[in-house]
Amino acid sequence: MFFIRKAILEDAEKIAEIHVKSWKSTYSELINEKDMSNITYDNRKVFWETVLSLPMVGQVALVVFDEQSNIVGFISGGKERTKRFGYDGEIYAIYLLQEYQRKGLGSMMLNAFAKEMKTFSYHSILVWVLTQNPSSKFYLDYGAKQIDKEETTIGKGTYQETAFGWESIDMLLEQF
Repeated sequence: MFFIRKAILEDAEKIAEIHVKSWKSTYSELINEKDMSNITYDNRKVFWETVLSLPMVGQVALVVFDEQSNIVGFISGGKERTKRFGYDGEIYAIYLLQEYQRKGLGSMMLNAFAKEMKTFSYHSILVWVLTQNPSSKFYLDYGAKQIDKEETTIGKGTYQETAFGWESIDMLLEQF
């Protein structure tokens, strides 16, 4: 059985570990190894300690954990950053350890995230995904629409990302 709760500062190390492990397992075939080396445990730990120690109004960070309180994934987001597409909310990161993928936990996190975003009066959600990432089908399965594609830099490499979005959080929540 798995549960979801708001992330706390003490979760920063585990979130950093999951972020790096999941990032590398997900993108090892999609991103050049030299570019992948930019994501390290140390820089992710500092990043998550900062995010969780200085929470901003309207930002959400949730963890999914098992009965032994082992964190196996997380989702975070807040205000949409580009302001180009008319969406007000954004998923910044959603990661699960590889051995916990395809067990319904991503859906569980997405549902909890959407509910939490709604409490902050967000109306829509956008997420950017590397175009070649096969997990992008996950968002389409929950009714997201493809919005745009653009180039992004990771390390020294250039990669294509696709934006997916839900114009209505209520429509997303109806999927659960």
